[in-house]
Amino acid sequence: MTAQRFTIDFNKPLVFQVGHLGETYQEWVHQPILTKGSPRFFQSDILEFLTRTVWWAVPSIWLPVAFWCISMSISMGNTLPQIALLVGLGMFIWTFLEYCFHRFLFHIETKSYWGNTMHYLLHGCHHKHPMDGLRLVIPPAEAAVLAIMFWYLYKLLFTPSTRPALFGGGLIGYVMYDCIHYYVHHGQPTNQVPKNLKKYHLNHHFRIPNKGFGITWALWDRVFGTFPPKKSS
Repeated sequence: MTAQRFTIDFNKPLVFQVGHLGETYQEWVHQPILTKGSPRFFQSDILEFLTRTVWWAVPSIWLPVAFWCISMSISMGNTLPQIALLVGLGMFIWTFLEYCFHRFLFHIETKSYWGNTMHYLLHGCHHKHPMDGLRLVIPPAEAAVLAIMFWYLYKLLFTPSTRPALFGGGLIGYVMYDCIHYYVHHGQPTNQVPKNLKKYHLNHHFRIPNKGFGITWALWDRVFGTFPPKKSS
């Protein structure tokens, strides 16, 4: 006897339903719904609130933190050229982290109940509802957990005077990533560079989801062989 395929009820909170899709989850989550509405995730209003973030919250929260970190390194005696180098290196490191997160964590394949549920919360919801403007940038609570983890990781890897500037550069890179990500979904670029970024990322959503993991830069896609091929004529 063939098991009956689970059907999602979009009139009910989604998060605790998607786990029941089992092995069909991956197929389902890559069939996007293109409305700009923001579906209900949780019955709890508090949990629901924590999943929704306006794009401008990202620079408003994290740029002051980034500049404060950079000022710490300045106060420890680093020169402005040294600070510029450290901040630039921090931003470069972020582009690699961005690629790794997107490729190896956000696109992990799941089929268990809790695997599907966690994946949907982490990134699957964005592929299912790519035009949901309130679930496009990383929520501050989630970003704060990651920031604290990397702050202590950097403590192990770098000196006390260089760590804050490197970390601040990484935060600037993250802010650029989230703002660019929002723009390529909701902006209407007129210049060629943002047009290319938009085309590149939407290609990841709607043509080849296992290619094109870079958002701010395609460098690491080229390095690791995940640059999407051009459409055959």
